Amino acid sequence: MTVDSAQLAALGDTTRRQIFELVAERPRSVAEITRQVAVSQSAVSQHLKVLKDSRLVRAEAKGASNVYHIDPHGLGQMRAWLDRFWSKTLAAYKLAVETPPEE
Repeated sequence: MTVDSAQLAALGDTTRRQIFELVAERPRSVAEITRQVAVSQSAVSQHLKVLKDSRLVRAEAKGASNVYHIDPHGLGQMRAWLDRFWSKTLAAYKLAVETPPEE
């Protein structure tokens, strides 16, 4: 299982991560997001494009605007990739706890 480096890079930017977290709370329009962050609407749109291209969010047309949602498929891929590391860590911890100390 590999995660696209674009997903990691997309979340590496502080503003983009803030936008992603806002969308994760609930679906939002560009205008709603712009009111919550300290960048212009044009910048928000650019950040959303990066998040969309990296499959972390998806857009749904609603009237004259788009409402952004988390993309469950792309996020699921990232989670599976991260879970792999967590599983290895837990297995190593279990082995360390269950192995009797050497005398």
